[in-house]
Amino acid sequence: MATTAPESRPRRPPTRGLLGGASVPDAAFRAVALAFGALVLALIAAMVAVMVQGSVHAIQRFGLGFLSGTLWSPNDRIFGALPFIYGTVVSSLLALLIATPIGLGVAIFLVEMAPHHVSNAISVLVELLAAIPSVLLGLWGIFVMVPFLQRTVEPALQAVFPGVPLFEGAPYGVGLLAAGLILAIMIVPTIVAISRDVMATVPVAQREAMLALGATPWETTRRAVLPYATSGILGAVVLGLGRALGETMAVTMVIGNRPVISPSLLEPSYTMASVLANEFTDATYDLYVSALIEIGLVLFGITILMNVAARLLVRRTARVSGRGER
Repeated sequence: MATTAPESRPRRPPTRGLLGGASVPDAAFRAVALAFGALVLALIAAMVAVMVQGSVHAIQRFGLGFLSGTLWSPNDRIFGALPFIYGTVVSSLLALLIATPIGLGVAIFLVEMAPHHVSNAISVLVELLAAIPSVLLGLWGIFVMVPFLQRTVEPALQAVFPGVPLFEGAPYGVGLLAAGLILAIMIVPTIVAISRDVMATVPVAQREAMLALGATPWETTRRAVLPYATSGILGAVVLGLGRALGETMAVTMVIGNRPVISPSLLEPSYTMASVLANEFTDATYDLYVSALIEIGLVLFGITILMNVAARLLVRRTARVSGRGER
């Protein structure tokens, strides 16, 4: 008995949208996502425009000399931003030097060595440390850390390294060293959390292959885990640097707030965020306000430059390690 083939029905063409020939829902979703992305760029552009407009008076008065000027004297209407740039960069880099090895070591311990229940407990404590308000860390720094530095750490450094410019001067307790330490405490949780998550994504087979070849646990971590996670670890360091550059209250309480440039880490200093917090309400004339707004503009520019440089470093590292970054 012959069977008849089912009647073929013409298929309706898919609904086409305006963006890339996609369907209407896909096109709408793409348009909304594009609008949100453009909104972020528009907000950044608006922030820059407002800061440039507010700092025009100081830009016209001092020009590029504002960046290289070392004198900040509101009474004499002379403003130079170099002491604040120096204090911001040095305290942030010092915090990275302290926090990066500590954070990376804690992350390696949590992922590669600690039992599961111990790793979970320490991870919760690290996250709680990240949730402490900066003003409370600043109070702890004033009443606990600064007296300890003044009585114990700084005299010991001067005794061990006599004549070294980094540790010259009176042991005040407040200064760049205290600011670097308080910033390191604040950015360690960020470095630990992100580095831990990145190293946890390394395939187990990669570790087992190294162990099967006779590698020790440390060699497995150094040759199989860390190279795979390098770009993510650098991203964690970049996020920590971003927080260190913009931190205000805790640093203001322990850095000494003196606009000078000194090679000694024991001397008081000043940061751009601190001067904005301390002096903006005291600005009584237009040039003073304009100079402070230009400080904010310089801080924004330094943050953008460091993030771009770090992004390029992460991309280059990912390319060298064979993991192309999209």
